[in-house]
Amino acid sequence: MSGGDVLAGDVLAGDVLAGPWGAALAILGMMAATFLCRASGFVLMSRVRITPRIERALRALPGSIVVATIVPIAAHGGTAALLGLGITVLAMSLMRLELVAIIAGLAAVAGMRAFGL
Repeated sequence: MSGGDVLAGDVLAGDVLAGPWGAALAILGMMAATFLCRASGFVLMSRVRITPRIERALRALPGSIVVATIVPIAAHGGTAALLGLGITVLAMSLMRLELVAIIAGLAAVAGMRAFGL
């Protein structure tokens, strides 16, 4: 038997994931990780007394996550992306409609890139 032979039961994780069930196993693994993260959050927060300060922090959290996600992308996207982000913020502050703001920002970026900016 050469060093490259695989004995029954001696299957590497890479072989399993590369096989026909690999995608399904990866999806199931991600599903389990997501569930455990969410469930642990509920369990931990059920043991914390929610003070007004903690409530304010929890209410601000979604916005901070959006900012932390969008700003680095815009910074690496160049001038067009930064201007598009500004136009999106302006449109949102004027119209208060998320879809309109997103469309305005995307149209602005597409237009600026079409003209080489």
